[in-house]
Amino acid sequence: MSELRLATRRSPLALVQATLVQRRLHDLGVDSVLVALETRGDREADVSLDQLGAQGVFAVEVQRAVLNGEADVAVHSAKDLPSTTPDGLTLACVPERLDAADALIGRSLAGLGPGATVATGSARRRALLLERRPDLRVVGLRGNMATRFAAASRSDIDAVVVAAAAVDRLEQNQLIVERLDIEWFVPQVGQGALALEVRDDDDETAKVMAELNVPDALTAVLAERAFLEELGAGCSVPCGAHARMSDGRLSLSGVMLSVDGARSVRGVVTGEDPLALGRDLARELRDEKGGGALAGWQRPS
Repeated sequence: MSELRLATRRSPLALVQATLVQRRLHDLGVDSVLVALETRGDREADVSLDQLGAQGVFAVEVQRAVLNGEADVAVHSAKDLPSTTPDGLTLACVPERLDAADALIGRSLAGLGPGATVATGSARRRALLLERRPDLRVVGLRGNMATRFAAASRSDIDAVVVAAAAVDRLEQNQLIVERLDIEWFVPQVGQGALALEVRDDDDETAKVMAELNVPDALTAVLAERAFLEELGAGCSVPCGAHARMSDGRLSLSGVMLSVDGARSVRGVVTGEDPLALGRDLARELRDEKGGGALAGWQRPS
């Protein structure tokens, strides 16, 4: 087929991720070129995700490039995707997923004394930290991974929370002091995974993407995204979900927290249908266990 155009954010990490996809395509004998774009989330790097509010601030421009025919494939960090796929696109591929855990750089959790300062731009990470350590001072932090790495060396910050997979992909593993337990520190939906979208009428490109797809990884991401879609949530409210395949059955764990971490509800479901599992777990936490009444949450209309 002709050269594929891969749309991606132009951040250093996003370009590394898109280049990985390029290499996999090259191994299949498929040529490709990167179409690097600036997203709203990149342009407004000094604004917190809570204030940006809308889902997809790191994805919409990349998706639009494919919908408009300026590119053939949208390459995303799966955690950056809106909870619903736009009309005209399909999630065609999730390659091999890396570690979904969050990690601390600077100091370990046990090494943080009372009142220590931890930086993160994520409402989920803030709430989970305060759930376990309400004594901590959690401050906002935006910017690319280099900015976050540098922040851990600042005199006013003791530790920074990052996605372990991002550090792994940038080959900076020596910076990780502690990988946080997924059973407690439930990851953001899609964390550690890449998500490749194509136009839903582009069968030829979808067939190529299928060669890169890891079915268990795609199934897990679909379950997590169904959980997020049912909640109607995005980056600005604290929740997380993580799915794993074992012996042909899917296990999905999830959490909803109040914005201050003082209250949380958790659950685990198992089954085979990823979309049904995601929706069921969201309803269980929101409706049966009272997650919809937690501070900072509003039931979707």
